[in-house]
Amino acid sequence: MTTLAPDAEPACPGASDARRPDNTKGAAQVAAALAVRGTAFGDIPRAAWDRLAAANAWATPFSSWAFQRAWWDAYAGSAHDQTLIVSATAGSAGGREAGEPVAIVPLMHRHEVEPSDADQATKIRHADDLPLTAVPATAKAVFFGASYHADYATVLTAPEDLPAVAAVVVDHLASAGIDVDPGHPTPWDVVDLRRLRCGDPTAEAFATAFGAREMAEGWTLNLEREDVCPVVTLPAGASFDDFLGTLDKKARHEIRRKIRRARAGGELRLTESSDPLADLDAFIELHQKKWRADGLFPPTPGGAASRVFIKRLFELCGGSGPVRLSFLTIGERRVAAGIQFTTPDTWMFYNAGIDPDARELSPGVLLMAELIRAALGAGARRFDFLRGDEPYKYEWGSVDEPIQRLLVRREHVRGPSEARR
Repeated sequence: MTTLAPDAEPACPGASDARRPDNTKGAAQVAAALAVRGTAFGDIPRAAWDRLAAANAWATPFSSWAFQRAWWDAYAGSAHDQTLIVSATAGSAGGREAGEPVAIVPLMHRHEVEPSDADQATKIRHADDLPLTAVPATAKAVFFGASYHADYATVLTAPEDLPAVAAVVVDHLASAGIDVDPGHPTPWDVVDLRRLRCGDPTAEAFATAFGAREMAEGWTLNLEREDVCPVVTLPAGASFDDFLGTLDKKARHEIRRKIRRARAGGELRLTESSDPLADLDAFIELHQKKWRADGLFPPTPGGAASRVFIKRLFELCGGSGPVRLSFLTIGERRVAAGIQFTTPDTWMFYNAGIDPDARELSPGVLLMAELIRAALGAGARRFDFLRGDEPYKYEWGSVDEPIQRLLVRREHVRGPSEARR
């Protein structure tokens, strides 16, 4: 039975949970020529992973091999690898050879809440004000890999293969048990897929595939809004002043005033680090000065894991990769730092450090201003603030882009009011 959380907004604007095309027959026919197998993440070559990621236009740097590898290096103790590879069989169409990878589905499983989550900072987070369907803390859940730290997730395959890939993966999960995870033979209680972007056909394909088996298996399927990512649309060919002209008068005035005030104290510069590994300690120091115990890098096991993750991310991406570390200086004083992912058309603001002793200079506003200026100069058309609806993001003209959660619960996980009649 497909349900919505009480008072839940549609997962995507204009969407209806019941709107799914009946293309399951065709997908099932193609799926018959595909095979699924569990494969350790470490056994998949980087080139093969990134080739399939490149086939999906909705894949972001969060789906890259480097990001996922960095995550497993830091947090492998908090989840079990359940990566799936979908391959062609001997009867596949399209000239594919038997065994040729068609898709990678980056999955992991763990309990919805683990005892170590508080210490390790590994709980799956979402917007507190959105009424997501509750799942028992003890439920064994299948998530996308790296769900704690990835703001977007998807399946790595070409769009035309998604319906068949979804069908064969759902068939595989329907029978999942000891063959999938010999060390934990209890079948999953929930499949809890987060961070799916509106418009990404992955959500529709998997909702259709799970929905086709929902009643027969006694599952309950939810497709609901998990969070929002505020995104600024950058005018093509615009200067920073042109961009400011698109904002409301008050915001425009305040930003210009704060830039003038900062420049009165010295040259205002945003500099991309040429050696981010050497500069990470400086970033972490700024981050912790601002957020202290609530920061990502406190002297705890969770903070140590965060250090491993961010270091490995820069190591694996290298100088030509999408992750960037930048510092904002006024005169000779570093007052802020930012980590962002860049693609040809989008800059994604991932994390920051701010010197609270420079609060009178509004370093957070200045950092955003200079990052957006740099994005415009690079020809980007989007500046993505990623998950969370913090008020400062909307001062720059952001518009919410929701992300979805696809939740499938076995019958014993549902509440009494949801029992099948």
